Amino acid sequence: EVQLVESGGGLVQAGGSLRLSCVASGFTHDDYAIGWFRQAPGKEREGVSAISRVDGSTYYADSVKGRFTISRDNAKNTVYLQMNSLQPEDTAVYYCAAETSLFIALQRIIAAMQGGTGGGMDYWGKGTLVTVSS
Repeated sequence: EVQLVESGGGLVQAGGSLRLSCVASGFTHDDYAIGWFRQAPGKEREGVSAISRVDGSTYYADSVKGRFTISRDNAKNTVYLQMNSLQPEDTAVYYCAAETSLFIALQRIIAAMQGGTGGGMDYWGKGTLVTVSS
């Protein structure tokens, strides 16, 4: 059974930093990609960043470029999202999601992020809340 477990959320002041973690388990192969999505109160879910487990290729939404960094530790089956210069508009529940289509996993996540709210991802975590105070 595939599981994605997020952690690292919390309350931080504007300008501060947090690092989120997503621990993945249960995959039947290693060719998958992980994406971070977020959903703020009253808003649609949006894609934030994604990374390929295979080669580490990354994607960032324009809203977080230069502030957020995604990385992976394959030995720990963990994907991280380092969030710097946080602003109140970053307040949201952050979810990690997995796409497992062979060879095109990252492309599918990017397409989902660019095209909408990330529907179609194969697996989702339960989320971790990030609150940024002004």
